[in-house]
Amino acid sequence: MPDNARLLLLDRDQAGALLQADDVLDAVRDAFLLHAGGAGKIFPLVREALPDGVFGIKSGGVPERQLLGMKAAGFWPGNRAHGADGHQATITLFDPATGRPQCLIDGNAVTTTRTAAAGAVGLLALARADSESLCVFGTGVQGVAHTDYALRVMPGIRRVRYLTSDGRRDPRFEALFASRCDVAAGAGADAAVAASDIVITATRGGGALFSVEAVKPGTHLNCVGSDTRGKRELPSGLPALARVWADDLTQARAIGELQWAVHMPAGELGALLAAGGPAREGIAADAITIFDMTGIALQDLTVARMLYQRALANGTGTSIAWPW
Repeated sequence: MPDNARLLLLDRDQAGALLQADDVLDAVRDAFLLHAGGAGKIFPLVREALPDGVFGIKSGGVPERQLLGMKAAGFWPGNRAHGADGHQATITLFDPATGRPQCLIDGNAVTTTRTAAAGAVGLLALARADSESLCVFGTGVQGVAHTDYALRVMPGIRRVRYLTSDGRRDPRFEALFASRCDVAAGAGADAAVAASDIVITATRGGGALFSVEAVKPGTHLNCVGSDTRGKRELPSGLPALARVWADDLTQARAIGELQWAVHMPAGELGALLAAGGPAREGIAADAITIFDMTGIALQDLTVARMLYQRALANGTGTSIAWPW
């Protein structure tokens, strides 16, 4: 057995420095297409409640690219009392020929960035090209990342209205985007939704955030926060009025917004992308569209593979002996 095997470690700062927005967007789009074409495999999801948090495993692979890996991740709210992030994620890449680990990556920045990039892919495919106004629920890590990507890929957005969990202004969020758009706190949930072309929900999924009546024809919604059984952000009845896509239908019907509308017809975004048509082709201008985002392992793995290759090329990370 070889005794010169190495394991590459990429910590939070090293992984974050290697993440480039456009490259992540390309890698995530690739993940959607791999999933749609069947080349990328998603293995059964693990999502379990713990006494102090939630723990999950998303895993999969792409045999033809020699890609195999997993992300162990979850949410531990008690971390915040220690000044640490409640969300925790670790990604491992394996050699599919031997099962030996190749790279261990702090997954928090990867998760945040790939999720926002997936949302951006959804916007490019489903939101109206003439969209000018955005409403975002939640101004935490995900809310910031999704707003950033939305402004990157939808240059027509001029106005952003945000809603916080406590209804207060968030000067930090405003400062981040003040040079890129007109950003301010929404006067109220329904009013902010009614005045927006795009709605992004990036909360903890504690319940419906607005009323069905607030959603005007032609609105697109990216739904991020429902990632566990029992969570929801959309009001009851809205999916039935909309055309809905998910990253993975089986997963979305188990833990996403579609868990509340299991039997409703819906599509997968990857299949729409694979068809290669123009954005919103075949979708009426006044149609409400929803992208139910639960996050798939292939998104983590395509981004992680990119980071691994880039780290090997420029000497980033810590390489340790990992003998057989």
